Amino acid sequence: MKVIESKETKLDRSNKTDGYNNDEEEEVDLLTRFMRSKIDLDFPSDHEKRKFYRDIVINFILAGRDTTASALTWFFWLVSGHPHCHKKIYDEISPIMNQYHNALGYEDLKKFNYLQAALSESMRLFPPVPMNSRVALSDDTLPDGTLVRKGWMADYSAYAMGRMEKVWGEDCREFKPERWLDEKGEYRPFDQFKYPVFHCAPRICLGKDIAYVQMKMVAATLIYGFEIVAEDGGGMPEGMGRPPYGVSLVMKMKGGLRVKVKKRER
Repeated sequence: MKVIESKETKLDRSNKTDGYNNDEEEEVDLLTRFMRSKIDLDFPSDHEKRKFYRDIVINFILAGRDTTASALTWFFWLVSGHPHCHKKIYDEISPIMNQYHNALGYEDLKKFNYLQAALSESMRLFPPVPMNSRVALSDDTLPDGTLVRKGWMADYSAYAMGRMEKVWGEDCREFKPERWLDEKGEYRPFDQFKYPVFHCAPRICLGKDIAYVQMKMVAATLIYGFEIVAEDGGGMPEGMGRPPYGVSLVMKMKGGLRVKVKKRER
């Protein structure tokens, strides 16, 4: 709350001078941008307004940091257990990384079809948020005829859905990035209701695209620069039945991911 009050003071000073204070470096963080764009919202008190901003910050942290870290943890665990996938990713990113000397741009990341397929496949098996809940605001009927009364909890598990044969086929428990590629080898997303990792329809995650950008940037940089091997062998097919997860709001790996890292020589 002290940080929010400090930013409020700077914004008030800036507004009084009819612009930014040239004597101070301009703030460009997300919270400040949000406070500038929403500064005219009607709140019953300054305390309520600060609580609103605090909740926004907490959402930034929970939705944009822990979930991305969880997704990357499982990604590297699975790739370590599937060396052929690791090689395909390295072969895909190397020409572009060599050309731009690690200085990747947004358009470069779009070319990493297999990498995005591997990230999507890892989140299918280990979604950062394994379960989600909603409360019915009024009586409703689901498409299959199930009645839901006002006040009832409606839960769904993206983790369970990713392992259902009737949704993904007999190989649903296998790590196969190729299922996300078309005949030309280009990334092909699945229906959001089949793959609700980022939620669906009006409630779809607003940070979905930036999350992919962040994960592809981190994964490409690390795989290109280092050989990363999980100490437990990674997510090998024979170990997929009992993954080392701990369920909470975010699906974390028990004890974290212990790896051996070796810098690549060129």
